Amino acid sequence: MATNITFHPGSVDASERSELLKQKGITIWLTGLSASGKSTIACALEQTLLHQGRFAYRLDGDNVRFGLNKDLGFDEDSRVENIRRIGEVAKLFSDASCFTITAFISPYRLDRKTVRDLHEKANLGFVEVFVDAPLNIVEQRDPKGLYKKARAGEIKEFTGISAPYEPPENPEIHIKTGECDVTQAVKAITEYLVSHSYL
Repeated sequence: MATNITFHPGSVDASERSELLKQKGITIWLTGLSASGKSTIACALEQTLLHQGRFAYRLDGDNVRFGLNKDLGFDEDSRVENIRRIGEVAKLFSDASCFTITAFISPYRLDRKTVRDLHEKANLGFVEVFVDAPLNIVEQRDPKGLYKKARAGEIKEFTGISAPYEPPENPEIHIKTGECDVTQAVKAITEYLVSHSYL
């Protein structure tokens, strides 16, 4: 890390910002296999919160790799760095009192814990949402044909096939997308936000 830099605190502290915007920032971290339903739920949740007049923004795995993380591959080191960067961005958004919704496979428990710790150290809300769909279901969905390519050996280090996915052990919210629809999934998340005084 460079030694010739200085952190400049904001001109508005977190409590004043929350009071002015009438909401507390929180990161809602959706994790799960590809095609488990993360992006679909994240989009619907963002729409729901925005239509309630809330300041909300969605960070999506594919979208971020078009810009901020376009220099990263899919090897283990790149996956770790991908999540580290997103964790830092999500923290900034949440510090701005945003409902920050992330939809990333984020396959490793340690990386998700690192992001959680980053938020907790900054006294920011963080909720892990396990978007859970078994491998046979996501392979049936396979909207991008990625599982088929991974099975054929055309994609190396593909999560769930040739690279590991470590499911959350104690997520705040566990959504089984084989047993509920998008509306029910969004309802589970918003009910959590209400019960913890974010909504």
